[in-house]
Amino acid sequence: MRILVTGGAGFVGSNLSLAFKRANPDADVIAADNLKRRGSELNLPRLRAGGVRFEHADIRDPNDLAALGTMDLLIECSAEPSVQAGYGGNPAYLIDTNLRGTLNCLEAARAHDAAFVFLSTSRVYPIEPLRALPFETAERRLALPAGASGPGWSERGIAEDFPLAGHRSLYGATKLSSEQFIEEYRAAFGLKAIINRCGVLAGPWQMGKVDQGFMTLWAARHLYGGSLSYNGFGGHGHQVRDVLHVEDLFDLIVRQLDRLEIAAQGVWNVGGGTGNAVSLKELSHACATRSGKFIDIGVNPDTNPADIPWFITDAGRVGQSFGWRPERSVDAVLDDIFEWLTAERATLEPILT
Repeated sequence: MRILVTGGAGFVGSNLSLAFKRANPDADVIAADNLKRRGSELNLPRLRAGGVRFEHADIRDPNDLAALGTMDLLIECSAEPSVQAGYGGNPAYLIDTNLRGTLNCLEAARAHDAAFVFLSTSRVYPIEPLRALPFETAERRLALPAGASGPGWSERGIAEDFPLAGHRSLYGATKLSSEQFIEEYRAAFGLKAIINRCGVLAGPWQMGKVDQGFMTLWAARHLYGGSLSYNGFGGHGHQVRDVLHVEDLFDLIVRQLDRLEIAAQGVWNVGGGTGNAVSLKELSHACATRSGKFIDIGVNPDTNPADIPWFITDAGRVGQSFGWRPERSVDAVLDDIFEWLTAERATLEPILT
């Protein structure tokens, strides 16, 4: 079996590549990446040690994909992952990577009759309707009132049928457009393709920045030093996200591939859910407890146009369909991140401070 993971030197791609190789020792697992994101080069020794073959390739160039040869499974993890990408500048790289690159990957999978797994995002849901939900402030976080619900939302979070009318950021638009093309490839060519709308993914080897990878960013600043601030929505730090360990994502994909006929229909919301939700203020306390350092966190009340105050994934449908649920809590995710940051401090501190 040949498994191609695009974006294979990135955080999600490298972890999935290694996990698939561990689970399938006889498989030829190839991690393809253009190494654009700083820190991705640090994953190359891990991939090599884990028996994963690395190939330098850019999904924007179909010739690069063709040179990788045949495949039985293509897992599309490559992306410009920042929701702020394209604002205040030229969005060409974002669009070329996240949309044109996906089309090239679809063609590669079609050429080899390969199964296809696409990692989409919760940011396909429109910004203004998410901001308009009836939030209350409960202690250190935003929350929905008990029993409140509406089209596609409830206390359990945002479901797949949340209305899609409205703008969602340039990043979200590229992902939603890619989803639609995947639907067309399913219908036109019979492509077996899984679409997972992922919430926040976290774990070791994520090079956290302000606009992507906030769990690592928060932990690194507490451990190594550096400034942090609560940005937007009054600067209170009450924003909430649910978090999913990347190993829990792997567990789900394995189950989906085992039931591919079911998985390759519609879209699936994938995230940690209510049990794995955390606000920035709560995260600050958890990081301070682990590091023994309490940072004076700044306040920036101005809200970025692409930001949202609250997102919890209602993953009930994917859980029921595949008998899956996250096994690793927010505390377990943080413990793994702190252990990694401590063990790799000499390498990571110059990058993450």
